[in-house]
Amino acid sequence: MKKVKRKAIIDDGMNPELVRGAKFDGLLEIPIIEAPRHIVIPQGITPFSARNHTGINYSEFLGFNEMDVNFAEVLINPEGYVDDFGRFDGLFSPDASLYRDAPLAVQIANVYRNRAIGSFYQRRGLYVIPQIRWGNELTYTTKVLPEKVAFLGAEKHSIVAIGTYGCISGKENKFYFEAGLEAMLSELEPQVVIVYGPMPLKIFEPYLKATRFVQFDDWTSRKKGGTD
Repeated sequence: MKKVKRKAIIDDGMNPELVRGAKFDGLLEIPIIEAPRHIVIPQGITPFSARNHTGINYSEFLGFNEMDVNFAEVLINPEGYVDDFGRFDGLFSPDASLYRDAPLAVQIANVYRNRAIGSFYQRRGLYVIPQIRWGNELTYTTKVLPEKVAFLGAEKHSIVAIGTYGCISGKENKFYFEAGLEAMLSELEPQVVIVYGPMPLKIFEPYLKATRFVQFDDWTSRKKGGTD
């Protein structure tokens, strides 16, 4: 893979070639990951950092539920990974973190990157499921912005993914996760929600009749369990 000279995504105006031909959503013009013609449920989820391990099953989907630094090069040079990612049956849009204590502008920028890169891969012929991530209440309500920015760029009545791994430990984390989950389900009304990580009934039971949830263990638990 050829290394690019770009050192950061803002070096050339947020990599504008990524969104050439894309559709945009809302006042903030977040690139849209379009709903697929047919919903495909992944057979499993392989983390980006494990994609070249011996014995990897390419009929799984590629995921990014790990530290941003592990897939930083994808955020900088997504074009360089088209063939690499094409080995898999599909992928989730890169899960750039939305830290609750980050400035709102940073949280919005990471939603943009998630959708811009996901849209780019989709227009290159890859099957892409939008990974939905919310930060503080400013991202999943209209308290400040006229739109719920965390959900822009993902089409309604389709398939989306969320992650619970590392996001529901502790009272505060659980509060924000539950609030964002309720807002997401109300806003997007998805047919299918892929859940990466544990799916405790205490959180999810109120919504089990509203949509179909498909849960996958996180990579560490999966390997400890010897399921592969």
